[in-house]
Amino acid sequence: MSSTFAAAAANGASTDIGAVANSPILWVFALGVFAVIFVQTLIYMKAARTAGSTVGLERKDLNRALRSGAISSIGPSLAVVLVAIALLALFGTPAVLVRIGLIGSVQTEVASATIASAALGADLGGPDYTQQVFAVALIAMSLSGGAWMLATLILTPLMKRGGNKLSEVNPAVMALIPGAALLGAFSTLVVSELPKSALGALTILVSTIVMAALLLLAKKLNAGWLKEWALGIAISVALVFAYFAHTATTA
Repeated sequence: MSSTFAAAAANGASTDIGAVANSPILWVFALGVFAVIFVQTLIYMKAARTAGSTVGLERKDLNRALRSGAISSIGPSLAVVLVAIALLALFGTPAVLVRIGLIGSVQTEVASATIASAALGADLGGPDYTQQVFAVALIAMSLSGGAWMLATLILTPLMKRGGNKLSEVNPAVMALIPGAALLGAFSTLVVSELPKSALGALTILVSTIVMAALLLLAKKLNAGWLKEWALGIAISVALVFAYFAHTATTA
């Protein structure tokens, strides 16, 4: 039996994904990515402080902006963490940390892995999900993320030049485009989730109500800290509501 397992593992036919998904070489690469992102964060924060002092932004306003961004990231990060935990068995810790936790999106990465697995005649996470299939899925996920990063590297300067020209023609348009882009992106995500289930739609409604109530309360009380925490609180309340609502419907 042991010789059969060893032979299967040698040619990649083993379904023991953890043996290769958590290999030391993948951990080395994952920690390397974390190190690069940590250095980038320090560089961006230093650049923000320098630019803030140049344009006359006070240190307390800059600290408030940094604190607001950090707090607002907690809510979305919770959702990513929950999904990442569910995908650990499929991709292993290093791949999940890098591809889903830092660089890629859950939908894109899972879609890439699913297509790669199907090309080999296997189901993602199914009984035929072998080490070979995992390797191909990981390559597909990495190539997909690499293409996105390459496209960003090439298109960002082009879009910047176009934005500068447009701002010279009509500055008001450039003031509206970023807000409209964010609104469109988040609206697309929300609309795509609505048809999936009544519970999902109700959860979205609850989070919307909580967020609106917190923003109105923050405006009425002139509480800037509440605006900073509003997104994280709304997402946390929605997660708790979804958990208990799902438990009640399945009991």
